Amino acid sequence: MSYTAKNIRNIALLGHGGDGKTMLAEDMLYLTKGSDRLGSIADGNTVSDFDPEEIKRQYSISTSLIPVEFEGTKINLLDNPGFFDFAGEIVQSLRVADAGMIVLSAKGGIAVGAEKAWKSLKDANLPTMFYISKMDEDNANYYKVVDDMRAMFGNSVVPLQFPIMNGEKCVGLVDVLSKTARDTQGNDMALTAEAEERLEEYLAELSEQVAETSEELMDKFFMEEPFTMDELIQGLKDGLKQRSITPVFAGSALAGYGSKRVMEYIVKFCPNPLEGLAMQGEEGEEIALDPNGSPVAFVYKTISDQFGKNSYFKVISGEITEGMAVTNVRTGGSEKLSNIFFAKGKNQTKTAKIACGDIGVATKLASVKTGDTLAAGKAAVIKGMDYAEPCYKMAIYAKVKGQEDKIAAGLTKLNEEDCSFVYGTDAETKEMTIAGVGDIHLGVICSKLASKFKVEAELRPAKIAYRETIKKRVEIHGRHKKQSGGHGQFGDVHIRFEPQSETEDMIFADETVGGCVPKNFIPSVEKGLRNCIGKGVLAGYPMVFLKATLFFGSYHPVDSSDMAFQTAAAVAYKEGIPTAGPTLLEPIAELKVLVPDANMGDIIGDLNKRRGRVMGMNPAGDGQQIVEAEVPVGEMSSYAIDLRSMTQGRGSYSMKFVRYEEVPQINQAKIIEDAKNAEED
Repeated sequence: MSYTAKNIRNIALLGHGGDGKTMLAEDMLYLTKGSDRLGSIADGNTVSDFDPEEIKRQYSISTSLIPVEFEGTKINLLDNPGFFDFAGEIVQSLRVADAGMIVLSAKGGIAVGAEKAWKSLKDANLPTMFYISKMDEDNANYYKVVDDMRAMFGNSVVPLQFPIMNGEKCVGLVDVLSKTARDTQGNDMALTAEAEERLEEYLAELSEQVAETSEELMDKFFMEEPFTMDELIQGLKDGLKQRSITPVFAGSALAGYGSKRVMEYIVKFCPNPLEGLAMQGEEGEEIALDPNGSPVAFVYKTISDQFGKNSYFKVISGEITEGMAVTNVRTGGSEKLSNIFFAKGKNQTKTAKIACGDIGVATKLASVKTGDTLAAGKAAVIKGMDYAEPCYKMAIYAKVKGQEDKIAAGLTKLNEEDCSFVYGTDAETKEMTIAGVGDIHLGVICSKLASKFKVEAELRPAKIAYRETIKKRVEIHGRHKKQSGGHGQFGDVHIRFEPQSETEDMIFADETVGGCVPKNFIPSVEKGLRNCIGKGVLAGYPMVFLKATLFFGSYHPVDSSDMAFQTAAAVAYKEGIPTAGPTLLEPIAELKVLVPDANMGDIIGDLNKRRGRVMGMNPAGDGQQIVEAEVPVGEMSSYAIDLRSMTQGRGSYSMKFVRYEEVPQINQAKIIEDAKNAEED
């Protein structure tokens, strides 16, 4: 069936890992005969979790597109991962969604993932709904979850569905708008006295929220006139769009009840793509969806493997047709859309066209990346993705020597589909490093390298780029004399080494007089020293903030040469630097940590243990603080994981290098020992 923008709904499913997003999508698909069985996460046969890594780990790691056809409407469900390591997927899906549904467990209540989902949808200014899942499980407590949600998210939270309980067991669900109930088999049932009471309470709350959507309705509310059904529906639709009403649904995807009503409400109340938010242009301008405009599509996701790549896109203007030639607005390059599909999990259905507001897939677009704008005519560039800074950094090594190139090639491919990690070779340490959101994120990347690209990789703590310098001034005599028949070698220098603070690079000065060292050999002395400063005398780290002054020397008219003076300078360096108070310097970073007020004590105590200096604290609103500190980079390798543990995943941070400082003497011995052991290895 062909759908236009008015009959399309793009809904992002969000929430904590394990709270039931994938099963909700699975149940909707099964109820609408989009699949012939209800898949199971434990059995690894859900439509949504099709990646081998997802089946093995039994949780989503990538956003899956699940189109559900219900009552003449196409609901594109974007089933997002719940684990924080895959937050980049949520960034992508919220760029093409027109509303979001946060799934919470009736037993577990508001997990951190639900809090973060609320914040993401609030930041994106998208209409938000809640679905309380797993109503069939023991200890499910719908009413406690609703009370907690109101305490945390405010009075916009309004139940549109609530359970009828028989003791601890849910036996049916009441629909607030129609004032009717269905049992867990989907049959009509009578309301209990308690349900009647709650229905009146929730209807009164809904009316109060609806009244705030327009002045006319507010006047009617104050006159204590009841709203008509049409007024309630319009007010609910407007309130959802304004984010002043956050409806709550309930059900059990596994037991098969509640999901049909959710689909009815999505169709009735959620904005279609034309009613949704405009896309943002790179210049900050708004780009409204236009079914009659020139064809434009926004690529929000890429899946890449050794066979090629699939580019997932939302049509922003006009319609995309098979065989259409488009321009990649970012590169100016031309692409032909010879293969376009509708996706359902891993399955793809070929199509001749994709309408404005709908989501499709194009294959084999070589130059196209996530965040690109494709257009058949002139078009503005749609703003790309803003991912959180990847702070968890590790070194990545091939388990089999000689396969480093295969790792680099594999990471290049994986980075096309997951832009939330960065990788490269550290110019200082010569290690290949990879930075992601956390340990699970990097673990999945290594697993994909093995499964997709047949190369085994291992992660190690990344080396820290320490430096060495001196603290004392010394004068040293360096002499190189060698006689081996015929011409000999002779170079003789007196050099003063001293600390300086002008520049990290060595300052070289010539104070010789009377030609004691011929002018043509003075550059040789500097070259000899520069060849040495790459390796300090303590642990082999580069020598910085050094001044070397050549103040005396001698030469031989026959045996002196460029190489002899280079060698004499090296002798002076190796003998003089150890006597000049050599010391280690470590990189210091500026750290900004966003944490809930309740975790402040733990965070500051932990930073003190890491030799950090807290510089200040600033309130950030919503019960959060920004802690600003300066920290040694060498103490922060596990901070992404430790911060998550201390704040139950609520904290985040950014870190920026600022300068080098001397390592306390008590810490230097271990760094020197580790460096020597690494060199021996």
